[in-house]
Amino acid sequence: MTTPGRFPEPYGQGGGANLADILERVLDKGIVIAGDIRINLLDIELLTIKLRLVIASVDKAKEMGIDWWETDPALSSRARRSELAKENAELRERLAELETGRQEETGRSLETGRQQQGADRQREADRPHREAP
Repeated sequence: MTTPGRFPEPYGQGGGANLADILERVLDKGIVIAGDIRINLLDIELLTIKLRLVIASVDKAKEMGIDWWETDPALSSRARRSELAKENAELRERLAELETGRQEETGRSLETGRQQQGADRQREADRPHREAP
């Protein structure tokens, strides 16, 4: 217990490492914590949980080849923009395909209509004309 006129002694005096030094060292070097949890019942394995925890600075993680957060849209605005651009390109491609199909359909409909009109005219021309009384 401290008295009002006296402050507690700061940590790290006397040669001990303080929390900042420990944290700096851990982040600089990195630390891996690994463990498995297994639940068995009568020699039957019911559940296995494998735990792997890596604590490191971003730079150290990149050195180790760990950079999954850069491609996760939930964590990276660059990845989000990239994903949106990809989705936009796919939608534009699908729209172009639909428009091409529609134009072909319209062209076939016009051609069919022209053929039908020509056939109607030919039938009209082949029919004997009745003279008006």
